Amino acid sequence: MKQYSYTSCAALFFTLLTLTLQGQRIATLQVTTSGKEKLNIPMQANLDALTHIADSSLQLFEIVNGKKINTPFQVEAAGNSRTLHWMITPAAKPVRTFELVRSASQPAAQTLQVTEKDGALVISSWAKDLLQYNFKTVYPPKGIDTAYKRSGFIHPLNTPSGHALTRINAPDHYHHWGMWNPWTHVLFEKDTLDFWNLKDRKGTVRFSGFGTIEKGNVYAGFSALHEHVAFKKDGSQKTAINEVQTIRIYRQQPADPYYILDITSQLSCAGSSPVLLLEYRYGGLGIRATELWNRNNSVTLTSEGKNRKEADGSTARWCLTQGSLDKDYGGLEMMSYPSNYNHPEPLRVWPENMNGRGDVFLNFSPTKNKDWLLEPGKTYLLKYRMLVFDNQLSKQQAEEAWQSFAHPPVLKIQK
Repeated sequence: MKQYSYTSCAALFFTLLTLTLQGQRIATLQVTTSGKEKLNIPMQANLDALTHIADSSLQLFEIVNGKKINTPFQVEAAGNSRTLHWMITPAAKPVRTFELVRSASQPAAQTLQVTEKDGALVISSWAKDLLQYNFKTVYPPKGIDTAYKRSGFIHPLNTPSGHALTRINAPDHYHHWGMWNPWTHVLFEKDTLDFWNLKDRKGTVRFSGFGTIEKGNVYAGFSALHEHVAFKKDGSQKTAINEVQTIRIYRQQPADPYYILDITSQLSCAGSSPVLLLEYRYGGLGIRATELWNRNNSVTLTSEGKNRKEADGSTARWCLTQGSLDKDYGGLEMMSYPSNYNHPEPLRVWPENMNGRGDVFLNFSPTKNKDWLLEPGKTYLLKYRMLVFDNQLSKQQAEEAWQSFAHPPVLKIQK
């Protein structure tokens, strides 16, 4: 009779065990949608509630007609917890089923990248630059007051085909820096400050450092600390507000004429003094749009059906602006999350006769019609989503994008 050594048996046992575990289903994730979506939807789940297996030993599949379709995923580690991220692509069925399994497969090549270039971080997808975040201080053109200098802003914000939707160094408003978010009328330690109109020399906003920089198969982005600095009457400077701004662009396919951009701002008092954001007609997240747009070649529409003539001062869940870009067309939809302060948020939209040609400026301004008190020891969160696109976006598509942002599909998990 042939004899087997203990070592050989043990090796065989562990080989068989490994092969079995590699295909082991960890959880089934069932997602319920309307089945009528035309746009991708970012999804997430608490990974630690499902498994403590290392990220590198996991694989995600969508089950379609009994077949397993490999689905790109990304794991976000924050503190002691992990979050699983993936994307749902449009399909004409309301219930989608995904399986998370243990696997030794190699990770797919990353399609989203973050690179540093000349004092800026650039997020790109499929080798196309989509967004540039300028962390190094940028000065206005030669001969213009250097008080206008600024760091911690987005420009350019590009459409998928590469058209810039933002503008800086506009001669009419040198303090406009692409996409940026200072506050205009602020009470801090008995002084009324202005972090927006830089020439007044009452305050500014400065980049202070990066928290995270992430790239992967589902999203790419970063978090950055912004200091909202008060210029005191005695010549000293003091930080009034600390802001952690998180930027994230989600995966799209090369043929997709759009992408999703999330912007989150976490605000807190920098010290023991409260900060009162006073009621004013603008302040917060603003966009100075491309100089290619004017009243004749661009249109604005809000979730409440307001056009550009009617939008200023109204409240909205979303605001859509699109127009001609040289020989092409494109635009963006900015969306407010339901938990934001003063949601649906008031809008500041420039009138059609601005600068005689109808230049475009857009702003979700939660303090447009009431004050907002920031108290020491508390944090305040503002969440926005942008849908940046080529071609035209319909009102129905704009509403769908906001619904999936504000009310994500129902997720059921079976372990």
